[in-house]
Amino acid sequence: MCKVNKKLTIGNKIITTEKNAFVMGIVNATPDSFFEGSRGGLERALQLIEEGADIIDIGGESTRPGFTPVSIEDEIKRVVPLVKDIRKHSDIPISIDTTKLDVIKACMDYDIQIWNDVLALSGKKENACFVAQNNLSVILMHNGEGDIEKVNDELYKTISFSVQNGIKKEQIIVDPGIGFGKTNEQSINIIKNTNKICNLEFPVLMALSRKRCIGEMTGRPAEQRLVGTVTANLISVQRGACMIRVHDVKETVDMLNVLKYLSL
Repeated sequence: MCKVNKKLTIGNKIITTEKNAFVMGIVNATPDSFFEGSRGGLERALQLIEEGADIIDIGGESTRPGFTPVSIEDEIKRVVPLVKDIRKHSDIPISIDTTKLDVIKACMDYDIQIWNDVLALSGKKENACFVAQNNLSVILMHNGEGDIEKVNDELYKTISFSVQNGIKKEQIIVDPGIGFGKTNEQSINIIKNTNKICNLEFPVLMALSRKRCIGEMTGRPAEQRLVGTVTANLISVQRGACMIRVHDVKETVDMLNVLKYLSL
């Protein structure tokens, strides 16, 4: 079950849910993200909000294998207008999926709450201090190969670095980085052991949606991995995930609503 008892402080907001986990909906303001259905702008964001997303995660640069890097300027041009437009319609918590501090800085006028960084602040003091000084929450993701023991060891080192540079423990969310440099076997084993990710001492985000390991288990391409994703997310939530990052919000909310009624 969610270790925050269905209540979580992110940035300057406190969010609550009656479900067993929070739902982060993906909006990729990119032309090349691996799942075409995630690409879009304001219309997609408003759709995910209507479907029940608790948080919207906006990315302006794909992180799929073999992605084409995007300049800071181009990433800002993709992300900032979308954040600004969302704020005209909703005060939903917003997460920015980027590795670049300048992109985060460009979004600060529009009340964002989370820096979702697949490079876990890149070990840069400047990045950590900015998070701390602006009371942002940060998702520290493990990037690279490793079993659960190695993932935990390296996540704890990243957490220690973050705390030493002023980030409060309650600002930290951890992500084991399913699919990022890991073998399918490692990714599957980590999902099975969600409850061992930092021993659930921090809120755990699982980002499994339509990923390669789901394809490995089902034998299906990304476009046909919805059922596999929902099932894997169900298992991860039952084993302690606090937040799940998904392309398909409506179906995920349905799963969580059923789980709420059927949990022992």
